[in-house]
Amino acid sequence: MKIQVLFFGITTDLVGSSALELNIADAATVADFKNSLKERYQQLEKLNSYAIAVNESYATDDLLLKENDVVAIIPPVSGG
Repeated sequence: MKIQVLFFGITTDLVGSSALELNIADAATVADFKNSLKERYQQLEKLNSYAIAVNESYATDDLLLKENDVVAIIPPVSGG
């Protein structure tokens, strides 16, 4: 199935794009997606952690993804 992936902050630099359309396995969870993403873009291993939002809501690893979901990769941020 196809999903839209949006990258923010340092993840844009690591992946080389701010948005991609990816094909993932049917019935994939957020955890499955994260593993697949790290296999495709090994440079993401440089990040200790990042948040995932699906359709503008933060998602847990057990959330089941659906066709045409919009998944955002949100790196840690700091402010001052």
